[in-house]
Amino acid sequence: MSDLDHIDRQLIGLLRSDARTSVSQLAKTIDVSRATVQNRINRLEKRGVITGYTALVSPGTNEQVSLIRALMNIELKGTSTKNVKQALMAEPSVCAIHTTNGRWDMIVELQTKSLEEFDQVLGRIRDINEVSASETSILLSSHRISSQEL
Repeated sequence: MSDLDHIDRQLIGLLRSDARTSVSQLAKTIDVSRATVQNRINRLEKRGVITGYTALVSPGTNEQVSLIRALMNIELKGTSTKNVKQALMAEPSVCAIHTTNGRWDMIVELQTKSLEEFDQVLGRIRDINEVSASETSILLSSHRISSQEL
């Protein structure tokens, strides 16, 4: 996945934000032709970078599909986070990336459909050159607290 260029990364980011965005709108946003966007999407799908498109269902919905969700704490070699952020942005199972100031340099939110896929994602992230250590916790349950309850 390290061979993704800035156009691929932009495209993946836009599709992650809204997979229903039209090819025309994607092309306009990235400032390339429709044909370029369609060819890139086709190539990313064939290579397995884009593995599908999904609808996000609110956590309280009974029909929610069971997903493996986790938080991965990452320690980096050196001080540069740019390459790591780019690699993580290209990983479809990464939902959010948080930089921190404590023991861990980053906290990454992950979501997969199976433990097998989860294991593969962890392996790919741990293989990123700048990652020196990590610790992952699977989320068993979550409880949202609204600002009114604070």
